[in-house]
Amino acid sequence: MGAMFFGKKDQLVGLDIGSSQIKVAVLKSTAKGHVLHKLGMTSIPSGLIDEGRIMDADAVADIIRTLFKSQRIKHKNVAISTGGYSVVVKTIVLPTVTEKELVSSIRTEAEQYIPYDIDDVNLDFQILGPSEFSDDQMNVLLVAVKKDLVAEYIDLINQAGLNPCIIDVDSFALQNMYESIYQPADDEMALLVDVGCSKTSLNILNGKHSMMMRDSASGTAQILDDIMAEIDCSPDRADEILAGTPDSEIPQARLEEICFDSIQLWCSEIEAVVKSHISKSNEGDIDKVIISGGGAFVSGFVDLLAVELSATVSIIDPFQGIIVDHKQFSSSFLHGIRAQAPIAMGLSLRKMDDK
Repeated sequence: MGAMFFGKKDQLVGLDIGSSQIKVAVLKSTAKGHVLHKLGMTSIPSGLIDEGRIMDADAVADIIRTLFKSQRIKHKNVAISTGGYSVVVKTIVLPTVTEKELVSSIRTEAEQYIPYDIDDVNLDFQILGPSEFSDDQMNVLLVAVKKDLVAEYIDLINQAGLNPCIIDVDSFALQNMYESIYQPADDEMALLVDVGCSKTSLNILNGKHSMMMRDSASGTAQILDDIMAEIDCSPDRADEILAGTPDSEIPQARLEEICFDSIQLWCSEIEAVVKSHISKSNEGDIDKVIISGGGAFVSGFVDLLAVELSATVSIIDPFQGIIVDHKQFSSSFLHGIRAQAPIAMGLSLRKMDDK
C-alpha cells in the first residue's frame, strides 16, 4: 500500500500487554518501507495481570496512559493481542468444503476441540490448504477466544482513553512480524518460540503457513519464583537479578543453576512438541528456530535449544529491514528491547481493514 493512501486515521498503535511488561510500537508505512516511529516498554508490578486475565484494570489502564504520555503517542487507535488459557488455537482436519460452507458449519465442527462452551467464545478460522494425508480433507486453523476475555481487554483499552480497533492473537502478531522481516522461502521449516513471563508459545511454520501452534505454561515467572525463594526478595528485585543486576546475596553460579533448571525444562517441552509434530506429519526437520520474548535472554537457552533440536537458533531481530533513525533510538536501546518488541510491532503493521 502506498504512502498516499495511508491516512492518519488508519494508523494503528501496537500495544502488547504482557504479564510483566507492556510494550507499545508505532510503525509507519512509507514509499521507502516501514519506519519505526515510536517504541517503548514499561514494567508492570506482578499480580496485575495473571495468565492473561486482568486483575486490576484501574492500575493497568494508568500504566498504559503513562506509557503513551512518556512516548508522546497521540494516536488513539490501537491493535492489541491476547494469549494464554482463554485463547485456543488448533489446527484441525476437516472434509474439504468452500469457505462459505465452512462459515455455517464451523461452530459444530469446533465444539469438540474447544474446552469451553461454544456460546462463550468468539470463533475465527483460516483454511490452510489440503491435508497432506488425504485429498478430500483440508487443514483448518481454528481460533477461539473467550468472549469475557475480549470484553475485559476492550474495557481496559477504553478505560485508558483509547480505541480498540483490532484484537489479535499473540502468535499471529508475532508470525506477521516474522514474515515481514524474514520473508521465509516456501519450503523452509521454522519454529517461532516466544517465551514470556507466564507462557511460552510455539508456532511451527512451513514457509508462511502455520502447521501447529501451541501454548505452554512455562515462562520466566518460574525462574523469578526460584530466585525469590532462594533469597526471599521482592518480585521486582528478582526481575532485576534475572536481567543481570549483580546481587551479593545470590552467587552467580547459583543463579546460573536456577536458570539452567528452567531452560532444561523449556527445552525438553519444546523438543517433545516438535518431535511429536514431525512424527505425525510427513514434514522434514526444523531448519531454524527464532526466539523472542523476555525469556530469550536467559543465559544458555539459545545454546541448549540448538543442541536439543540440532537446528540454528537465534534471537529475533525485528528491526531488520525497518527504517530506524538512530538519533531517536540508540543501538543499545534497540538491542536490549529486540526480543520484546516484535508483537507490538507486528500489531502496528495491521491495517484497519484486517480482521
